[in-house]
Amino acid sequence: MSEPFRYRLRVRYSECDAQHVVFNARYGDYVDLAMTEFMRALGRDYGALLARGLDNQVVKLTLEWKASARFDDVLEIQVRPLSLGNTSFSLEFLILNAESQQLLCRAEPVYVMMTTEPFEKTRVPDDLRAALQEGAVGKVCDQSG
Repeated sequence: MSEPFRYRLRVRYSECDAQHVVFNARYGDYVDLAMTEFMRALGRDYGALLARGLDNQVVKLTLEWKASARFDDVLEIQVRPLSLGNTSFSLEFLILNAESQQLLCRAEPVYVMMTTEPFEKTRVPDDLRAALQEGAVGKVCDQSG
C-alpha cells in the first residue's frame, strides 16, 4: 500500500482533562484539522471549493479509541481514501503517537458533497473524485513545532 498523507500536531494543554489525557471530543477536532490539510495537499482547499459553490459536510463520524494521547505528545494522523460514491465519500484517519507509532484512535467520517446556494446534495466533481482517489500520497504537513 502506498504511503498515506500524514498530518502532525502537538497536543496542547487545553485539549486535555485533569489527568493530562486528551479529552474524547478533541479527536473530532483532530480529524477536522487533518481533513483541512488533506484537502489543501490535494490542491482542493476549502477556499477554492467554496469559490466553486461547493462544500462537504460530515454526516457520520465513527471513532474507535485504542489508547490515550497525552499533553505534549506529537500525533501523526494518516489519511487514506476508503470509498467514493456519487454524492459522498469516506476517509480513514489513523491517529498515532508519532514517536512510538502506537495507534491511539481510528476515525471514519462520511462526507456528503453539497452546493452552497441552495444548500443541497450534489455529485462529487470529477476533478475532486480523481484527487480523492489519488489521496495526497506521501505528502506531510507538520504543525507539531
